[in-house]
Amino acid sequence: MARPRSRLISLEDTPFYHCVSRCVRKNYLMGVDRDTGKSYEHRREWVESRILEIASIFAIDVSAYAVMSNHFHVVLRVDIYEANAWSDREVVEHWHQLFKGTEITQKFTKGELIESYEVSSLKHAIALFRSRLSDISWFMRALNEPIARMANKEDHCTGRFWEGRFKSQALLDETAVLACMAYVDLNPIRAKISEAPEASEFTSIQKRIKAAINGEQPQDLLPFIGNERKEMPKGLMFRAKDYLQLVDETGRIIRDDKRGAISQESMKILNSLNIPQDNWIKLTTEFTRLFKGPVGTLQELDAYCEHLERKRRQGAANCHRWLDTA
Repeated sequence: MARPRSRLISLEDTPFYHCVSRCVRKNYLMGVDRDTGKSYEHRREWVESRILEIASIFAIDVSAYAVMSNHFHVVLRVDIYEANAWSDREVVEHWHQLFKGTEITQKFTKGELIESYEVSSLKHAIALFRSRLSDISWFMRALNEPIARMANKEDHCTGRFWEGRFKSQALLDETAVLACMAYVDLNPIRAKISEAPEASEFTSIQKRIKAAINGEQPQDLLPFIGNERKEMPKGLMFRAKDYLQLVDETGRIIRDDKRGAISQESMKILNSLNIPQDNWIKLTTEFTRLFKGPVGTLQELDAYCEHLERKRRQGAANCHRWLDTA
């Protein structure tokens, strides 16, 4: 039986989550229909644009994404501190970029007089909006619903475009985050629709590579910030150059379907995470097969289950086998 979202999210343990949404009705609602030859590639652009648009509105950062022919992946980082730091006006302005809000919040943003009897309702609405703007379920709702409406209008039909529930899994440590990001970024290569990461359309890895050519990082993705130090900015604990090289070398091994080798330079990342090369290749090629639930070392998994009062440690055997290598 599917668990409520509240039973899957534990910000006490991790802000990182991997989410997947799949299409229904037929296999290729965002790619090219093999039966008719009709292209729906433009819908992949819809999804990519929407992911980046709402990431600038929510207190949720996008670490990685890949929009495939019949599904998409996103790796998200919830920033509860950013949401709590917004002023009341900022919260309402963010919410109104996506939703109409209430009559009172509309008055508030226009600077109109709020009557004393309306103050309580306004405060309640602001608290609710603030909570939702750091909520993954609302993020996915704001992402999926407009795409479904646009697709249904284009197809002249009604009904579901996406499966009823998106899949979500907690990424409990740096290894899980990095492996999941690489797994997502390498989706087109594993699917044999792309020869290299830089040619993988509608993916975060292509966006990062294009920015790296100019010595930059994409402003609409969670940045890489290097090694841990005092007064750390928000971001991923590796250098962008190192990650891009590691993904490229991993992709070459996957594409050539042979053992290959990770360079000594890239092995520094894996060694810092205490992950052997064989484990890394397994993780980045079979991540969603190995893990149906939370991903991390047994120690991290125990803490996560304890905080959510879950008696069963889903996926503990594979977490131990592929991540507990110390």
